[in-house]
Amino acid sequence: MAGLKTGSNSLSNRIKEYGFLTLLILATITGVLFLLTLILDVGFQGLSRLSWDFLTSFPSRIPDRAGIMSAITGTVWVIGFTAIIAIPLGVGAAIFLEEFAPDNWFTRIMEANISNLAGVPSIVYGILGLALFVRFMGFGRSILAGALTLALLVLPIIIVAGREALRAVPRDIRLAGMALGATQWEVIRHQVLPAAMPGILTGIILAISRAMGEAAPLIMIGAFAFVAFNPSGPLDSFTALPVQIFNWTSRPQEEFHALAAAAILVMLAVLIVFNALAVLIRQRYQRKW
Repeated sequence: MAGLKTGSNSLSNRIKEYGFLTLLILATITGVLFLLTLILDVGFQGLSRLSWDFLTSFPSRIPDRAGIMSAITGTVWVIGFTAIIAIPLGVGAAIFLEEFAPDNWFTRIMEANISNLAGVPSIVYGILGLALFVRFMGFGRSILAGALTLALLVLPIIIVAGREALRAVPRDIRLAGMALGATQWEVIRHQVLPAAMPGILTGIILAISRAMGEAAPLIMIGAFAFVAFNPSGPLDSFTALPVQIFNWTSRPQEEFHALAAAAILVMLAVLIVFNALAVLIRQRYQRKW
């Protein structure tokens, strides 16, 4: 009887596992099909609008003359400053919290807050950026205000990913380096950081990709939807690809919807190229180690 019960339980567990695996596969296939449907729909609408003139022209109220030159330039400016601000702060905070910070109540509260901030909606960061950078610090609707807002948005992602990558490095590497006479910082710099770099780069890739596609914080701080010039400095007004896409999709004319689809294709291509370059960098570090 005991053998029959054991066999029955084993069969029941296998059926449950098979059912769970089937549901997982169906959910994955459904999600992929919906994604392919959206991409094909955007492609059919936007491919006819893609041209060199579309990439090099400024926005216009006439759909046939409209382009995304200022949006591309503004995106490059904002994402560039976001990376300059967020990457050193995020990686430095991850190193400090994981390797140097004492284990006390203050550190534990800080770690919990950082983990919670990674899941806060982006519109909240937009409200914070509007109050702090646009109004209190007086940066106005500038590239610098947008970059600082997006840097706050992606900092928790970089910190959490950086800490996980550092934690994955075996402790024996640290002990061996210190046993040979190296200081803690020398071990971290020459042994731990290179070993954790693939994971840190993964977090940076995800963070910058999210910042590149965010529209809500930039709209909240007052990024302009119509900019007919290229910014020349961090305090200039700007627009970005997500803001331009939002502006075109909110208009009732079908011609502007096709322009928005073309801009979406451009942004997807930029993200794919960006992630491909980052993956190549990761593979280089992995081969080295």
